Amino acid sequence: MTRQRILVIGGGIAGVSLGSELAHDHDVVLLEAESSLAVHSTGRSAATFLGGYGPPPVQELTRLSEPEFARLSALPDMPPLLSPRGGLFTAWDDQSAAALTSTIVSQSFMTELSAEKARALCPTLRVDDMALCALDSSARDIDVSALHSHYAARLRRLGGRTETGARVVAADKSGPQWEVRTEDGRSWRADRLVNAAGAWGDEVAETCAGTGHGLSPRRRTVVIARTSERIPADWPIVADVAEAWYFKPEGGAILMSPGDETPVPPGDVKPDPLEVAMVLERVNAVTALQLRSVRTSWAGLRTFAPDRAPVVGPHPDEPTLFSFVGQGGYGIQMAPALAQVGAELFRTGTLQDTALAAAIDPGRVPAVAEH
Repeated sequence: MTRQRILVIGGGIAGVSLGSELAHDHDVVLLEAESSLAVHSTGRSAATFLGGYGPPPVQELTRLSEPEFARLSALPDMPPLLSPRGGLFTAWDDQSAAALTSTIVSQSFMTELSAEKARALCPTLRVDDMALCALDSSARDIDVSALHSHYAARLRRLGGRTETGARVVAADKSGPQWEVRTEDGRSWRADRLVNAAGAWGDEVAETCAGTGHGLSPRRRTVVIARTSERIPADWPIVADVAEAWYFKPEGGAILMSPGDETPVPPGDVKPDPLEVAMVLERVNAVTALQLRSVRTSWAGLRTFAPDRAPVVGPHPDEPTLFSFVGQGGYGIQMAPALAQVGAELFRTGTLQDTALAAAIDPGRVPAVAEH
């Protein structure tokens, strides 16, 4: 492929990972709307690797990412990107137990646990009313900051540039070339564009091509609560299989979420006080923690396509606009493989894994016209 000028729109994990792959053989400039990179979804991640999380294409990309996490962790001056954690998935009624049983059967890393073993791993858990529990040996913590910093540094090392405070407001294509204008009055020329704008992915797609991908940004609330006793750092992440709550140790306290997915416009979202109170109530109901006060809380955006799989490939209405959006709540754990897959599709238009290519093809989701 001829060396081209590429503009990548978005400085979260999606933009820096794909941008660093493309910088090997293209001239890449990354445009980030905020004053620094990784402000929104990437900077507010719960930082957990779960092999069985998400729809089949996400699980496949997560599986493919695991050896790449190991390779990157072995680089000089790189900390371990994945650290042992373990996960307890719990069911509290017959319907949830049936779903968890199905997961145990289908996933080699899931093992059913007795109530006694579950209590041994997390002594605060009230197991008497629990219908079923399973251990997820794939669950690990991710060093999100180190991963994002690695990709951003590699992009720059390969000659790419990152520009902050560059919110895209207009994009015009004249002949084979794009001219992109940003809110601060700057303009940029490029042969191809990459839409890695996360929650703003449809706004960018509509600006550049007139139609979006039907993306839905959804708020996820995270809370860190104080306890009367210091929480052991080696407790697993504990989750309700119905995704009504999860919690894990965090700096001697408890990090938890009510698993909310409230549709919201893209922006700097804030936690809903009702969701904060709700997760305290839910976690208290299944533990002996007696949580009362909140140290801090925040909210992030998880942006999904209708089928919850990523949207990766040329925009159906404009082939020189490459879509790299819809990572939902899985963007960090599948980032290494997704960046490689995206780069292959960008360069060749095809994947050897045709089933995966079809599952993430932007053409699979109906185009949504600009409002």
